Amino acid sequence: MAPVTVCVTSALASNRGDALSEWITENMGISHDVQMSILATVIILIVLFLLRRAAKRLVMNKVEDARLRYRWFKGVSYAAYALAFIGIGSVWLKGIGSLATYLGLASAGLAIALQNLVLDLAGWFYLVSRRPFEVGDRIQVGEHIGDVVDIGAFTFTLLEVGHWVQADQSSGRVIHVPNGVVFDSPVTSYTKGFRYLWDELPVLVTFESNWQAAKEILMDIVCEKAREVSEQARVRSYERQADMMIYYGTFDPTVYTSVADSGVVLTMRFLCEPRRRRDLEQSIWEAVLIAFADRDDIDFAYPTVRHYDNQSEGKLGARADSEFAMGDLPF
Repeated sequence: MAPVTVCVTSALASNRGDALSEWITENMGISHDVQMSILATVIILIVLFLLRRAAKRLVMNKVEDARLRYRWFKGVSYAAYALAFIGIGSVWLKGIGSLATYLGLASAGLAIALQNLVLDLAGWFYLVSRRPFEVGDRIQVGEHIGDVVDIGAFTFTLLEVGHWVQADQSSGRVIHVPNGVVFDSPVTSYTKGFRYLWDELPVLVTFESNWQAAKEILMDIVCEKAREVSEQARVRSYERQADMMIYYGTFDPTVYTSVADSGVVLTMRFLCEPRRRRDLEQSIWEAVLIAFADRDDIDFAYPTVRHYDNQSEGKLGARADSEFAMGDLPF
């Protein structure tokens, strides 16, 4: 009796389904084939949604590294989109010829009506294939500087650096940039390839200061604070020369001497990590302030106005002749 009951139930369900299909056709004008295609599309979307969710949960439980987890999430999402496109296309399109025709018409329509989106999609292919930057890199595109936190099919996202915040610190704002911008604007990378930046700190001392001693002090400080980074950069440069011809004659910190209107300029030049630039500058400046405070023959210079008496202050061989001093001119 059980098989008979199952057959009767199946027949009733089939009859109800046929009746519902006929009702939809009569009242909504949707044919039976279209109804089946819609049902298959819904089933495909539900199955892929559940599989995508399960895969992400599995990755979340198994992968601890944040960057690797992000890449897995992106890979799962892209795979789900591709399967959805193929599955739904096979439901609605009959035969390879129809698929080729559909793709041809769709490509032509997209090229005309959605030029920017097509350009952004091409930019995404460029980003994932050439990898000019990756998630976690610090870049500048146009006037925008930030850390890349996401790369999508149409936009990539930056966590903004700078703007109203000084010294390459994060502002907290999120910037969404269209992928197509990589074809129109230069992309400056702070971390891709050679992961260090050259930084300079100028120190201005008065002309009367012992600038030679000041230069020695600054050299000792910058070497102490930045030598470790210089060694790391030297090793990194040798490792990356197979991919990029980045070569410097020296990676060691140094101090350059020049002259400005208000005094002698001693410029410390050194390598630093992009995200630690402010911390390193603070450490160097604090050491400079402490060292100069202990010296009576070194003083910082700043714009001032003073009266200079050449007769009493000038060098003996460069003093003006007293007979031509102001008030004693022969005319």
